[in-house]
Amino acid sequence: MNGRILALNCHEAWVHQLRLLETPLDIVVGLPGRHTRGWDETIRPLPQRSRLISLQEAAAAPEPYDCIITHNLSDLLDTKDLPGPRILVIHLMLEGMILEQKAQTRVEEYRCAVKEYTERARVHVVAVSIAKGNSGGFVKNIVPLTADPEEYLSWIGDLASGLRVSNFILRRGRTLLWDFHSLAFAGLPVTLVGHNPEIPGVRPSSQWTELKEILRRHRFFVHTADPQFEDGYNMATLEAMAAGLPVLGNRHPTSPVIHGVNGFLSDDPAELNAFARALLADRELAGEMGRAARQTVLDKFSGEAFRTCMVEAIRAGQETWRTEGGSSRFRC
Repeated sequence: MNGRILALNCHEAWVHQLRLLETPLDIVVGLPGRHTRGWDETIRPLPQRSRLISLQEAAAAPEPYDCIITHNLSDLLDTKDLPGPRILVIHLMLEGMILEQKAQTRVEEYRCAVKEYTERARVHVVAVSIAKGNSGGFVKNIVPLTADPEEYLSWIGDLASGLRVSNFILRRGRTLLWDFHSLAFAGLPVTLVGHNPEIPGVRPSSQWTELKEILRRHRFFVHTADPQFEDGYNMATLEAMAAGLPVLGNRHPTSPVIHGVNGFLSDDPAELNAFARALLADRELAGEMGRAARQTVLDKFSGEAFRTCMVEAIRAGQETWRTEGGSSRFRC
């Protein structure tokens, strides 16, 4: 597509996907409330055809952007004086966000406030999954996550160890079922990678290239999550599958894992422990299931699907922006 896009930085892995649009991209950095003030190279490299700018530089742009991509209500407020169509991307289930922030607002109240504000401000809302769309009350506009197996190294699985990639996992313990994880993989080698300052010896990868090497060598990947608060997969899960790792976790209605085909699912910690031991003992089985995991990503989370849905979202955002005055009739 043609045009210029402005994206506020909040999720480097997600923003990196915008390279698939093959259009100039300005990324706003330096905003408060992020774990880094700039672009975190440990997560993803800066996308091609992009540059980092401040919000002040965005405001001084000589022409309006074709689309402004935001990730939360704070982003919308920060950009309220910028001209041009805008999109709000929902990355979290409201139930999980409220739980983790220990907020007193009820889900229904928050959902209503978001819907009323976005309608009046003429903001088009999309979600990264059906479950998150349902949670936010925006069920028709889904822009699925993507991971490209061609961008990852050939899996060798020479380390008889599981892998989990997650930031602040103790703070998100109830959402990500950390107690269940600890029981299920007790006594087994499982490497944790990510920003987890509360856990000694755990660190994020230094670069995306290092993460690819970590994925290449581990035997299986772990993702657990409470269906009330989070999806049965995330970006880290999809890139692990793209890299050829089978996935182990709890049973979850949105999980891309087909039990016994591209991973194992169980709500019994002892049973999941036994599945993990089987993969640690049988590298060939892990490789076979990992190849099925790669195919799942190709079939269900392709780059073309992301690009098509994102282009449609931008066009819908532009049409919403052109709607005179937006809708102010919504009431809760």
